[in-house]
Amino acid sequence: MSEPQPVLQIRGLTMRFGGLTAVDHFDLEVRQGEIVSLVGPNGAGKTTVFNLISGVLRASGGSIRLLGRELTRLPAHRITHAGVSRTFQNVRVFPQMTVRENILVGTHHWTPSGMLGSALYWPGTIRAERAAAAAIDDAIALFRERLEPRLDDPAYSLSYANRRRTEMARALAARPKLLLLDEPAAGMNPYERVEIAGLIRAMRDQGLTILLIEHHMPLVMQISDRVAVMDHGVKIAEGLPQEVHSNPRVIEAYLGRRAATA
Repeated sequence: MSEPQPVLQIRGLTMRFGGLTAVDHFDLEVRQGEIVSLVGPNGAGKTTVFNLISGVLRASGGSIRLLGRELTRLPAHRITHAGVSRTFQNVRVFPQMTVRENILVGTHHWTPSGMLGSALYWPGTIRAERAAAAAIDDAIALFRERLEPRLDDPAYSLSYANRRRTEMARALAARPKLLLLDEPAAGMNPYERVEIAGLIRAMRDQGLTILLIEHHMPLVMQISDRVAVMDHGVKIAEGLPQEVHSNPRVIEAYLGRRAATA
């Protein structure tokens, strides 16, 4: 029996900025229901890969497919429509909007746009609004104790951790086929990191496919099904967390050649 089609399939992905090659013939597959971590030293090209997948940047070469559909030349809004949602390394929320309104933004691609679509309650409009409301409820459910008491508060009044949770809930409200998490544990204390790990596992247990960038290696080792490692734009290792953790090329990339041969 053949293996199921990967949710994300990247082949030969390359990104050049003038004479600098930020991503060099990068390959990766992420299968349904997997948590795959993309790690590497600062400047390795990880966030550039995320920007290429989500359409923030257009690749110099290679292919990105979501469930077999070519995304490489699509603009960002069409990639969102196709089923890719993401969070960012630096938390991005709308500070003057409430938590509920921020999460609602994640459903914008479901609802009719323009005055006519919003003014006339056609059956499709009503169905879309009900679907959006259900998606918001589902997203909030994962963060209930943290966000539910703050739903009507402006985002600027939230703690850093709750702004991060709001951004993650907004990404979930889009009901993505692929969720990109860029350093979800950044700035979190040890207790919050444990909570984030549990949340990411809960998302996976609900069938979500997740690709994440994370520098906190204990978290990566704890939650990842597979790990891919980049250095200077090139993938240098991929495999199970323990395999990658003991790989000499990975040790060298993080700690230097002397540590790798010690």
